[in-house]
Amino acid sequence: MALRGNLRDFTITQLLNLINLASKTGTLVIDGSSEQAHVSFREGKLAYARIGKEDGSLASVLYKSNKINANQYKAIMDRSGQMSDKELGLLLINAGYVSREDILLNLQGYFTDQIRRLFTWVEGVFRFENEMLPPDDRINVRLDLENIIIEGSRQLRELEQLQDEIPSLDMALKFTERPLTNVNLSVDEWKVVKFVDPKNTMRQIAKTNKLTEVEVRRIVYGLLQAGLVELARPADAPLPQAPKPLAPQEKEEKKTLINKLIGRIRSL
Repeated sequence: MALRGNLRDFTITQLLNLINLASKTGTLVIDGSSEQAHVSFREGKLAYARIGKEDGSLASVLYKSNKINANQYKAIMDRSGQMSDKELGLLLINAGYVSREDILLNLQGYFTDQIRRLFTWVEGVFRFENEMLPPDDRINVRLDLENIIIEGSRQLRELEQLQDEIPSLDMALKFTERPLTNVNLSVDEWKVVKFVDPKNTMRQIAKTNKLTEVEVRRIVYGLLQAGLVELARPADAPLPQAPKPLAPQEKEEKKTLINKLIGRIRSL
């Protein structure tokens, strides 16, 4: 029987820790608010990760990391239906375009980035499928989870701190009277600034710019601290209610639930 649960009860970091401790082999399938993620493991180590319909092919990963140029990428895509990632990797190695280490390091980086995106998912349901292994035509890696879990814990703490400052992404932003002249902003900050308008919520701004929840909160927090913007109530929308803190009994129930999950995943 597949292990199932809700991200409201268990964070991605907790799930990775359980899979690591139990040395599980299989695929964690997560149905988020708008996308589905597949994260595969072999004996508790990360093997493969994909979110939604994003192109995670070897050609795409190598192109984005500047290991192959645009002409090479186009030529590969024209023949993509004729070879698997494993076949393509062997072809590129034999042609001297990349090394085996280049391929593995770039895939490890890509899969780790996918996990980083998952750290911001707080809504959704998950299940662990023991019989579901990574796709045969894709190259798998073997990456220890410990460092990823540590990074996820740090990111989770940062998100919690940012949530204290910015309780809801369904609030909008408006400019203060301070002028934007002589202000040095990053590319991502400008992406947010150009959509600052009481008609646009921060959630909409993040979705338009393909920013994660952590990224948009981090940028908005900096803009708030600089006095460039301020929170505003979006048009025709009620003010969001602050979440109620867990009562002691609820905290104890959640702890018990986590302990039960640890027992279940170890027995699978």
